[in-house]
Amino acid sequence: MDVRDLDRRAGAVLGEVVMQVRAEQLWFPTPCPDWTVRGLLRHIVSDNEGFAAAAANGSAPVQTWNGGRLGDNPAGAYRRSNVKVAEAFADGGALDRPIEVREFGTFPRRVALTFHQLDCIVHAWDLAKAIDIPYDPPLDMVEMALGLARRIPDTDSSRGPGAAFDRAVKIPGDASDFDTLLALLGRNPDWVSPLD
Repeated sequence: MDVRDLDRRAGAVLGEVVMQVRAEQLWFPTPCPDWTVRGLLRHIVSDNEGFAAAAANGSAPVQTWNGGRLGDNPAGAYRRSNVKVAEAFADGGALDRPIEVREFGTFPRRVALTFHQLDCIVHAWDLAKAIDIPYDPPLDMVEMALGLARRIPDTDSSRGPGAAFDRAVKIPGDASDFDTLLALLGRNPDWVSPLD
C-alpha cells in the first residue's frame, strides 16, 4: 500500500464534506469545543499548509501551521491547500526523510502522512456532525488511523486544553473501529450539536 495514495484519498474524503458546508453553517459549533465550523476549516487549511511546508523544507514555522486563510471561499482554500500536500509528498523516494510535525516531533515523511491522514478522516467526521450530514469513512483509512491513535500517549501532560487531543473517552467494548478511533482521540461518538 502506498501511504501517499491513502492520504490523497483521505484528503478527497474530507474534501467531499468540506464542499457541503454552506455559508450559514460557518458559525455552527463542532465536536471540537474551541472551534466553530469556520474555525475548524481554518485549522484544516493551516495544517495542510504546515504539512506541505514541512515536507518541502524539513520543518515549518508555527505561523505556517496556524496561518491558513479561508477568504470568502473556504472550499477553494481547502482544495488549494490539499493540492499543496499532495505535491509536497509526491517524491516517493524521499518518504523516509525526516520532517518535523508541529508539537508531535520529528518523523519520517511516511509517518507524517499517517498523521495527516488521521486528521483528514477525523476532521471530516467533526464537520459532518456539525452540519448534520451522513459520514462513513472507508475501512482501510479507519484501520490506518486507529493504529496510529492507539500509539498516541493519553496523559494529562499530553492531552487537554491547548493540546492536539483531549483525553480518551470511555465507550462500550463492542464499539466499532471508527467509534473507537474517535474515543481514543477524545471525541464522544454520540456528540449532538447544541443547535439540534
